Amino acid sequence: MSTDSSRIPRSPGTAPTGTAGLRVDARHNRDRIVEAAREAFSELGIDVPMAAIARRARVGVATLYRRFPTRESLVTEVFAEQLTECASVVDDALAEPDAWHGFRTLIEKVCAMQALDRGFTEAFLSAFPDALDYERTRVRAEQGLAELVRRAQASGRLRADFAPEDVVLVLMANSGLVAGSARSAPAASRRLVAYLIESFRADRAAPDEPLPPTAPLSLGHLGLPGSGTGRSG
Repeated sequence: MSTDSSRIPRSPGTAPTGTAGLRVDARHNRDRIVEAAREAFSELGIDVPMAAIARRARVGVATLYRRFPTRESLVTEVFAEQLTECASVVDDALAEPDAWHGFRTLIEKVCAMQALDRGFTEAFLSAFPDALDYERTRVRAEQGLAELVRRAQASGRLRADFAPEDVVLVLMANSGLVAGSARSAPAASRRLVAYLIESFRADRAAPDEPLPPTAPLSLGHLGLPGSGTGRSG
């Protein structure tokens, strides 16, 4: 993974990206914009109007665009640390010696992150050519998921007819809970994931009742309508 400084979580007390040299009032406005954007993205997704973010931050739209000329630059600032964290979840799962445990832990963690913050899920799956390298991170995540599935099946714990595309089905189902009710989403997500993981076990597969064909899905299909995500992937 790149060691670009924009991908490294900031330590406490470190000034946010782009704040060096700003006047105190300008820095205060910038911080209010980032916090307002974080709340709006979490509740409504990353397509929330920039004007609505400006109102939340109690600044003018011109002030917002002066600090963040594009939506992509604002999304990057808000989610830089979470992107690093999400990428590390796949790495941690691959490093797990117990393949089944690594697989199920990954599903649980990613769904929990999705349930807590709708905006980050959209940001992670978006392709922003002028921002962080989301696309490369997404491709790397897909490759990691495929390897986790292969290992879990080789261990004999994951049913043989499970496909990497089925992980996308899980996330698509989970995203419906997030869109339904932010308050109940975390608890509902945990229960849904527990049910699904039970169905993924090899001893739950019925050889005389094959599953329907695999749907041709990738992480890019998780983009919501109008979100700007890579739905063609």
